[in-house]
Amino acid sequence: MDSELTVTLSVRDGAAACDFYREAFDATELNRVTSPDGDVVGEFAVGRARFFVADEAPEYGNISPPEPTECSVRIGLFVDDPDGLVERAVAAGATVVAPVSDQDYGYRLGRIVDPFGHHWEIARPLHARA
Repeated sequence: MDSELTVTLSVRDGAAACDFYREAFDATELNRVTSPDGDVVGEFAVGRARFFVADEAPEYGNISPPEPTECSVRIGLFVDDPDGLVERAVAAGATVVAPVSDQDYGYRLGRIVDPFGHHWEIARPLHARA
């Protein structure tokens, strides 16, 4: 099997987060499990990219970002139309950190923060990759 990297985003309202990612990123919800106490774990795909969303569980050290302005990890999502996806995400409730623009390092890229405090860099290469 080839290697694959996924992330699990800890959030304070798993059900709302699942709804947001479906709407904002046109993500396909592959699976959702809701525990008897209402905690949610959802699995999503945007193209070939996959990620998980889960209600925070402080007892296991899984907490959501403390402040939307703080960021220790930026999630890169490569799509064909970063301008359109950022526009869609903002309409769903995301906030622009940096508008989509051509970068000197070879990407058309913009940065948003979602309503749950996670920072996303939405991008595509400016030139075909070899």
